[in-house]
Amino acid sequence: MITEEQENKITDYLVAQELSLDILVEIRDHMISQISDIQFNENINFEEAFLKVKESWNGEFIMVNYLFFYPTKIPLIAKGIIQEKYSVLFKKSLIVGVLAFAVNLLLIFISGNQKQYDLFFKLLNGSFVLATILIWILNYKIWKYIKADFKYKGKSLYTMYQQNLGLMVVCASSMTQVVIRSGHYAYEFFREQNYTDVPGVLVTLILPFVLQVALVFVVFNFIEHKKNLVKMQEFLKSA
Repeated sequence: MITEEQENKITDYLVAQELSLDILVEIRDHMISQISDIQFNENINFEEAFLKVKESWNGEFIMVNYLFFYPTKIPLIAKGIIQEKYSVLFKKSLIVGVLAFAVNLLLIFISGNQKQYDLFFKLLNGSFVLATILIWILNYKIWKYIKADFKYKGKSLYTMYQQNLGLMVVCASSMTQVVIRSGHYAYEFFREQNYTDVPGVLVTLILPFVLQVALVFVVFNFIEHKKNLVKMQEFLKSA
């Protein structure tokens, strides 16, 4: 039976491995279970069992780069978990982006004139910025936990999703620039058969799509971050 003091020792060890707290909690449960099994099966004390488990996990805590989302090295096991979960969120974001792209094309053909399409173009892309801002404002209570430098015990990020605030700001700012422009290149290409500026058409169609996917991705990350904070109330109280 693992005591509270021993659980704290396991937690401190994992904090020292620079894991984000949500990953730490997940791994800690596995580690506690392993230690208990070894103690029971081999009839040894906690310290001996803990040492064996640490040795078996040692390769998972090698520090590696994950430059796109993390400016510093992170444990190998954390990178694997993050990549897996980010992959799921990215696929969902891509589906939303494809749907928005289809709606954009539809708006080109249902618009009565270029001025009307420009309005639809601004409303469609502006809705992504507005949704992001509203989600951010409505969750003001967790703002301090969103900061990339806000850590548990000064070492562990609270969640793996914490590093995405900068990406959210960049994407929202870039999308705002798209909103203040017009989509006339795409309208002229499809409705007026004006093929003189194909690069302009591609930018008008592809840039909003990329930013929509990116914004939805960071919003999904924000929501997952919030869910994880709810699961870790005991740690939040001690912060």
